[in-house]
Amino acid sequence: MAADIPKDAKDLVQEDKDALDLLASEEKEFAKASTDAEIDRILKAFRLDAYAVLDLNPGVPESDIKNTYRKKSLLIHPDKTRNPQAPDAFDRLKKAQTELMDEKHRARLDESIADARMLLIRENKWTVDSPELKTPEFAARWRIKTREVLIDDEHRRRRQIKAQMQEEGREQKRQEEEIDERKRKRQHEQDWEATRDQRIDSWRQFAKGKSGGGGGEDGGKKKKKKLKPIGQKEWAARGHSKASTQT
Repeated sequence: MAADIPKDAKDLVQEDKDALDLLASEEKEFAKASTDAEIDRILKAFRLDAYAVLDLNPGVPESDIKNTYRKKSLLIHPDKTRNPQAPDAFDRLKKAQTELMDEKHRARLDESIADARMLLIRENKWTVDSPELKTPEFAARWRIKTREVLIDDEHRRRRQIKAQMQEEGREQKRQEEEIDERKRKRQHEQDWEATRDQRIDSWRQFAKGKSGGGGGEDGGKKKKKKLKPIGQKEWAARGHSKASTQT
């Protein structure tokens, strides 16, 4: 009977080991399920709402943002899971944390969420003290309205960016045209200067030819007109005319 004691002890040790292995396996499966569920939740969250991506309520303190991000980033880190969607989910989580840590971006997001709340109240002709605002139904409708407002804000932002890019494009085109015009003027001045001597020589040749009457064998001198010999009749006529004048 004494010989059976060690055998029972070994069995107990093995049973304990098996139980621990089973617990470890279950914990691993649970962790995997939690990781996969969190990855799926992040990817399905409305990405324009950083609070939704981090699964936080609007207006939480900065410390909650940091703590939540640290826990979730460790849970879904691509190095700790084989889920192929982990990198995408991790990037979205990181982006959401960065946006909420940026004061200006968080202020704009908070303003959009507040606008959605006021729009919902006006549409239903409620007041800020209406009991409907404390119901789960209102919270759900608020999230939907927030999505609508954020989408409108994003469309407006993109239109502004597009208009700005178009204006910048027009300005760039104008500057390029001015640069081209300056290049043309500079090239024209260079060409004009390069032909200066040629133009001077051409003018000198023109002036020389003009002053010489077009040139010729007589060196450009004007020829004298030859007198036509006077015949007897012409001479007698001239003499008669002279005598008449004296009389």
